[in-house]
Amino acid sequence: MLKECEQHGYFRAENCPVCGQNGRFLMNDRELDHLGRILTGVLRHFPDRYGLEVDAHGWIELPKIARAISHRHPSYHWLRVHHLVAIAETDAKGRYEVREDRVRATYGHTLEIDLDLPTDDIPDHLYYPVTPDEATIVLEVGLRPSDRRKVHLSKTAADATSAGKVRTPEPIILEVDTQKAREQGIVIMRAGKTVYLVDQVPAELLRRLEAAPDASPAEAPTESPPDV
Repeated sequence: MLKECEQHGYFRAENCPVCGQNGRFLMNDRELDHLGRILTGVLRHFPDRYGLEVDAHGWIELPKIARAISHRHPSYHWLRVHHLVAIAETDAKGRYEVREDRVRATYGHTLEIDLDLPTDDIPDHLYYPVTPDEATIVLEVGLRPSDRRKVHLSKTAADATSAGKVRTPEPIILEVDTQKAREQGIVIMRAGKTVYLVDQVPAELLRRLEAAPDASPAEAPTESPPDV
C-alpha cells in the first residue's frame, strides 16, 4: 500500500514509519505493483508503446507519462504526477531518479541511452552472480552485457546472491576488483542503491568466491521487462 504523510512524505505501509500516523491513501498493493511495472517498462524498454520518447539521458517528463498511462489504461484515470513521484521515491531498490518534472530509470535499460550517473564513492569490490555453467567461461573471457546495455554489479555478495537466485537456485558469485578496474581507466557508475554499472569487466579482475552468502528470497529482484 502506498500512502502519504503530511509531515514525512510518501511511504509503503499501513502507517507512517516515522510518526505512526495513518496517512493519505494513494494506491493499493495491486495498483502499486502494476504501475511500477509499467513505469520501469516505459523508462527502460518500450516508451514507444505509450507514444513516448526518452531523451539522450533517459529522461521523460512526468506529466507526459501520467497522461499516457491513464490514456492506455482507463482504470487509472485518477493517475497524477504525484502518484508517479511517490512510486519512484519509495522504491527500495532506487530504480528511479526524479529531477524537477522529469523521471528516468537508473539501470536495467535495453534502450540505448547515455546514463550520466555518478562515478565517485565506488567500493573496492563489487559482485556478480553467474550460473554454474557460466562460471568457467566468464572467468576466462570476462563480463560483458547480454540482454542489457551495461553489466550490472551488486554492492555486496548477498545482493548478488539475491539477484542470481532469479535465474538459478545456487548462483556462483564473482568478485570484481574495482580498485584495479578504475586504475585501468574502466568507468563504473553508481545506479540505484545497490547496483553499479560498467561496460565490461576483464577476466583478470574477476575471482570466484568460495561460498555465496545466504540471501532472503524477499530481496530477489524481478527485473525482466513486463508485458504491459
